[in-house]
Amino acid sequence: MYEKKIPKSFECGMAVLMEIIGGKWKSYMVFLIHKGVRRPSELQRAVPSASRRVLNLQLRELEFHGIVKRVIYPEAPPRVEYFLTEFGTSLMPVVTAMDNWGTGYLGAFKALMEKKQAPAPAAAMQ
Repeated sequence: MYEKKIPKSFECGMAVLMEIIGGKWKSYMVFLIHKGVRRPSELQRAVPSASRRVLNLQLRELEFHGIVKRVIYPEAPPRVEYFLTEFGTSLMPVVTAMDNWGTGYLGAFKALMEKKQAPAPAAAMQ
């Protein structure tokens, strides 16, 4: 796991939360795993803009923190699936609240993104 040069301070709950699910895709992967997307290839298809390497690193970090467990089935070729642990399931109210907030903000967000994409009006000549 990547270690930062500047030590982190975990004096408050938000710092701990951000360490555990603060990665770009971590909270979304917790949400997807809870919804039944369990295999690495399924997660990759669900998040095509994320590289396989980033997803694997973030899954390893979630596993390190006890949020997910990796199960390797003794088959040829081996099959890997991820499941939420009991500790990971305790995060679901937080992740669900994030999902609900995002769903409620979706219309305003789309409007802002459309406004951002629109060409700026030509500046008045002096």
